[in-house]
Amino acid sequence: MSNPTRATPPQSVPDTIAKYPGEKYLTGWAEIWNTNPSPPWDKGTPNPALEDTLTQQRGTIGGAIATDASGKTYRKKALVPGCGRGVDVLLLASFGYDAYGLEYSAAAIEACRREESDHGHGEKYPVRDAEVGRGEVVFVQGDFFEDGWLRELGLGLGGNCFDLVYDYTFFCALDPSMRPAWALRHTQLLAPSPRGNLICLEYPRHKDPSRPGPPFGLSSEAYMEHLSHPGEQISYDAHGRCRMDPLREPSERGLERVAYWQPARTHAVGKDANGEVQDRVSIWRQR
Repeated sequence: MSNPTRATPPQSVPDTIAKYPGEKYLTGWAEIWNTNPSPPWDKGTPNPALEDTLTQQRGTIGGAIATDASGKTYRKKALVPGCGRGVDVLLLASFGYDAYGLEYSAAAIEACRREESDHGHGEKYPVRDAEVGRGEVVFVQGDFFEDGWLRELGLGLGGNCFDLVYDYTFFCALDPSMRPAWALRHTQLLAPSPRGNLICLEYPRHKDPSRPGPPFGLSSEAYMEHLSHPGEQISYDAHGRCRMDPLREPSERGLERVAYWQPARTHAVGKDANGEVQDRVSIWRQR
């Protein structure tokens, strides 16, 4: 009698992504979502550091309702690239933003819509201000670096149209060679200062950057160098650590960091073995 066929164990995220270097990474992420409806990075809930930022940093980022030059009020538009299951999108909508979640994988978009259907209007994402209400939720499939998904939205959105962009596990998921393009793309999507704010939950700062990813280890200096010099090549040493030149002037189109702090709360993966929070939150604007 022949031995029964053994199921092939799923590949790790780094092993899968390693098969699709550089700009082919999208195919790798789609493969992960297609083979694993509950990917290992999915925590099922928004990071509490984002919730605290929206609650405690209104003096910096404002609220979800704004007034235009004519005195008309409108809901701000928030974007979450690489939104996963969409939990952060639904949190932003609960604060009153019209929230847009972007994913390349059709399976991920399906997961987003299930999350919205099951929990989007319940206790998991309660409306934070009854007067402000809940914003609209839109999930769209597309490539962050291309404009097709913007046109697909059909809402008259063009360049520099998002009042808030949130990056948590997107930057660290990209091949390091794509970091200049990541920074440049934010300058194309973020609304002018002071209306537009990019919120980065910097992670994983405590991972050795020489180890394989994703997630790839990142320092606050890497965020600073790339966002201050979008589209430009940044120097790294042989161990994957960003070389920061204090004498190098920011580029004219570079973003400016307007706030930076250690959050009181974050997911467990953002803490070291002693429970100390290693993540940082930074807020950026157009210069």
